[in-house]
Amino acid sequence: MAEAAPAGPATPRALPNGLAAFLVFFSSGAVLVLETVSLRLVGPYVGVTLQVTSSVIGIALAAIAYGAWTGGWLADRRDPRGLLAPALVLAGIASAVTLPVVRYAGEVLRGGAATAILLLVAAAVFVPAALLSAVTPLVVKLQLADLRRTGQVVGRLSGIGTLGGITATLATGFVLVAALPSTVILIALATLLGVTGLALGAYLRRQRGTGLPGPARAKATLAVLGLLGAGLSAVAPNPCDVETAYHCARVAEDPSRPTGRVLYLNSAQHSYVDLADPTHLEYEYTQWIGAAADVLAPKGQRLDALHLGGGGFTMPRYLSATRPGTDNLVFEIDGGLVELDRRELGVRPGPGLRAVVGDARILVAGEPTDSRDLVVGDAFGHLVVPWHLATREMAAEVRRVLRPGGLYVQNVIDYPPGRFIRSELATVAAEFRHVAVVAPPQALAGQVGSNFLVVASDAPLPLDALGQRLGTLDTVPDLLAGAEFTAFVGDALVLTDDFAPVDQLLATA
Repeated sequence: MAEAAPAGPATPRALPNGLAAFLVFFSSGAVLVLETVSLRLVGPYVGVTLQVTSSVIGIALAAIAYGAWTGGWLADRRDPRGLLAPALVLAGIASAVTLPVVRYAGEVLRGGAATAILLLVAAAVFVPAALLSAVTPLVVKLQLADLRRTGQVVGRLSGIGTLGGITATLATGFVLVAALPSTVILIALATLLGVTGLALGAYLRRQRGTGLPGPARAKATLAVLGLLGAGLSAVAPNPCDVETAYHCARVAEDPSRPTGRVLYLNSAQHSYVDLADPTHLEYEYTQWIGAAADVLAPKGQRLDALHLGGGGFTMPRYLSATRPGTDNLVFEIDGGLVELDRRELGVRPGPGLRAVVGDARILVAGEPTDSRDLVVGDAFGHLVVPWHLATREMAAEVRRVLRPGGLYVQNVIDYPPGRFIRSELATVAAEFRHVAVVAPPQALAGQVGSNFLVVASDAPLPLDALGQRLGTLDTVPDLLAGAEFTAFVGDALVLTDDFAPVDQLLATA
């Protein structure tokens, strides 16, 4: 009589299909929530640029790859049923700890250096995303009891995971970010992950599997870590008074001027408003814009002005105060910022000031031809002009909206070696017959970073009058036009909708 073959290792029981689908959907969706929210978390410290966005996507993909790889490796060596609940609970703890880690580290890594961006993004995303990405291979391993259905099981769960990511991305981008601060989103996610992990552990124990690590000491350690993360989140420094859909915003009083207010967006000074004196222009670039408006039309003469970007509404206030009856139309993408301006900076929409919430590129296309005397371009994403507002096609739309003899002034920030400002000047000059640039001499020499003001029109510019007006300022800038302008621009790239590498041009050499 032949001996019975030795029994092989017991195959772990598969999860119910509904539970398996939920775990894959939920964990994959949580990764995309983390990815979307992390861009808001790091923005106040390193900005919201193409490099930052690319870093968030790249680090998140790396976390998904390493997490899935590690989860698959562990699934072949241990019973996945004993790993699922701990992975979710640890991901919840890591998500809770992410908030204080980013806010404390952000103060140290503040700036736009590539290393600082990568380190801060990694602190925000990598650990919780890797833990969550380990869930799918663990679930897949449990469901592969019949090798004849391997393709079906893997394909179904992979599709469910992708749907979870899509759902989370759309829900976070369209609903959560617009309705809740990132702190609330992150703590809520951490709580959901922790509760789900604990519930899953209890369910698996009832099914005679394994849930959380058995020893009481391990459970106590996890509980302490969770409480520590929540506590640190509560006391972590918050750089925002208000979190809008696009910005971490704060309004601060100027210690040297009781009625002065500074608007900070993502921790960078963005606008200055004097609540008692709308004609006061604190920043040099606003003084240059004011000078251009003053030579376009004498004070007291009304204008039809279009502002691409609202910020603190400094220039609309100035034009209304110096030219009563001026029609100021402001395109501002951030509705939350408009509300903050109303509440903190005394912005009062009315017959002479209309604020339309939306993307300036889209809105300007709907403006009538020859309808404006002055167009002010002052839209920024952190310290960068959004690329689609810096192209030749955008300049053509502005030229179409301007009346004959109208003036386009655009605020640009650049740093040595000044590649972006040269390209932007070449771009505007491709559409406007007459273009000049206003900037400090050191900035034009490529020695320092600075604001630059592009001044353009289809009619000859009032260069003498503008030069005289700029000469009355406390700090007199240079005004380049004609041959000096042509030499400064050189053979710079003209930016188009098809090719506008704004962030790369801004990168310092």
